[in-house]
Amino acid sequence: MKKFVMAALGGTVAGVLLTTQIAGPLVAQEAAKNASVYEQLDLFGDIFERIRGQYVEEVDSKDLIEAAINGMLTSLDPHSSYLPPKDFDNMQEQTRGEFGGLGIEVTQEEGFVKVVSPMDDTPADKAGIQAGDFITHVNGESVLGLALDDAVEMMRGEVGSEIIITVVREGVEEPFDVSIIRDTIKLTAVKGRVVGNTVVLRLTTFNDQTYPGLEEELNKAAKEIGGMDKVNGVVLDLRNNPGGLLTQAIKVSDAFLEKGEIVSTRGRATTDGERFNAETGDVVGGKPMVVLINGGSASASEIVAGALQDHRRAIVVGTKSFGKGSVQTVVPLRGEGAMRLTTARYYTPSGRSIQALGISPDIVVNQPVKKTGEAGTEEQAAEANARSEADLRGVLSNDSMTEDEKRQYEEEQAKAAEAAKMRDEDYQLAYAVDILRGAAAIAVKP
Repeated sequence: MKKFVMAALGGTVAGVLLTTQIAGPLVAQEAAKNASVYEQLDLFGDIFERIRGQYVEEVDSKDLIEAAINGMLTSLDPHSSYLPPKDFDNMQEQTRGEFGGLGIEVTQEEGFVKVVSPMDDTPADKAGIQAGDFITHVNGESVLGLALDDAVEMMRGEVGSEIIITVVREGVEEPFDVSIIRDTIKLTAVKGRVVGNTVVLRLTTFNDQTYPGLEEELNKAAKEIGGMDKVNGVVLDLRNNPGGLLTQAIKVSDAFLEKGEIVSTRGRATTDGERFNAETGDVVGGKPMVVLINGGSASASEIVAGALQDHRRAIVVGTKSFGKGSVQTVVPLRGEGAMRLTTARYYTPSGRSIQALGISPDIVVNQPVKKTGEAGTEEQAAEANARSEADLRGVLSNDSMTEDEKRQYEEEQAKAAEAAKMRDEDYQLAYAVDILRGAAAIAVKP
């Protein structure tokens, strides 16, 4: 014990001596660093005054300072920026679920505006804008080199007005123009439907309406099927969902998890990290799940997909997600504006960073591109018109089934036919439904 105490004390004394010896140089270095910062601020002041006094046209001091602040923030990464009062109000409207515009989530890449995803049933979606498209011009004016907020401002306008954007798309040789009529964007955060005995929940965004909408649509669909015990599984469709509120992503993940970590964030300092864990209770009682993702699934969507994948709670199907794994903190500032600053990275329960990598699906399923006017093959036409034994006149009846069993069999056949028809409309969703149908069939004991 005495040796331990002495060793500790010796270390303390040595530390004091060392600190005394190097304190002078450290203080000098810090003073030099501060002096350098003040010199740079003086330089900024000199340039600011020179512009105000000698620029060829009179400039607004407020606009100059806002541009300087935004330039400082946007130089850090594509998601940090200054939000003037109007833009701050627009952002708050989006989280409430209603705003004006085209209906696209965008980022910036190589100087151009890149579409993260079009939102369902919005003008951009109806005009055929796709995730991954690059917007190079707005009404004939180039957006190359503009700050993202400035490019977005060019796309804003009065509801009912026309905008023409020039699009560059992978696989298409030449840029092409798309005409879009601006409209008020009303986002329905969750849309539910029933396919056979499968509940499909389509999440379009993560705003204040998302989790309440999920509960409502799930209960409505389960009731339509005849109760949760009749449901064979759930498809959570996160394709082209650009993300949104972290709190809603956590609630949606928690809805299907009994326990364990959902997501963690790690900032610059070790004290900046947070972990979010699931609470007991699975709203579907452990029913099989498939999560659908694609290149337009970003941020909050990737948090949900990553959490359910790492806990082996769901099979993730589709194509690799967008890869936005950074946390932005919105800090209100004086003058009613705000600063959006990247402060941390997201990590899935297994410790994977989403940033720039995205979520890789367990099963890669591409969505076939159907060309306009594309007709089916001769084999498909023949199959559609094929006749069976049951169509023949005077056919023998099946004596191995009761009338109720026949009715049930016919209903199951109709559901299977509905799912098969879906393959032409949405191949990825049909694939997800088939997985759950197969899992349900395996689970049935003979």
